Amino acid sequence: MGLFSRKSKDQPAPAPGPDVDAPDWEGDEDDVTEMHTGRPESRPLTEYERSRVLASLEKAAEEGIDIDDLASIGAAYDAAYTRWTANPDAEGPDAVVDLYAVAIGEHLARHSYREWGVVTDVFGTDLGLVDARADTVIVPHNLVGARWMRGELGWIPGVVGHLVGLRPRAS
Repeated sequence: MGLFSRKSKDQPAPAPGPDVDAPDWEGDEDDVTEMHTGRPESRPLTEYERSRVLASLEKAAEEGIDIDDLASIGAAYDAAYTRWTANPDAEGPDAVVDLYAVAIGEHLARHSYREWGVVTDVFGTDLGLVDARADTVIVPHNLVGARWMRGELGWIPGVVGHLVGLRPRAS
């Protein structure tokens, strides 16, 4: 695409070498793509995305996770991580991270002034929670994925409870 390229359309691409990285020339060079400004953007969920959330919530309910109870979400996450470390071939971490990201996201949607949306930021696009008044977003997959990779346990009640406390929904 060449957004950051200094070559004109008449110049050939430089040959990769020790001083020149191979440019990413995929796609049509005539395509114009806007550079992301750095501020997160969001849009409402589509039916597909709503069904994705609902499917994860149904799976959480089947596993006995109470979405309204952070201790329940946290204990189930810790147990899932422990099971995975004992047998990494049993279930891929992507499915587990997705399940707990949606559980945390739904908890935030129910207990804070945030709502589900599709968030795009400099890192990509994912399901997130949007707080229009505070102009902030939370991407639960990032919260869970980073801690999963570090092997953190016991973090959900404190971290998610803090996020709820920043914008609590009136009871």
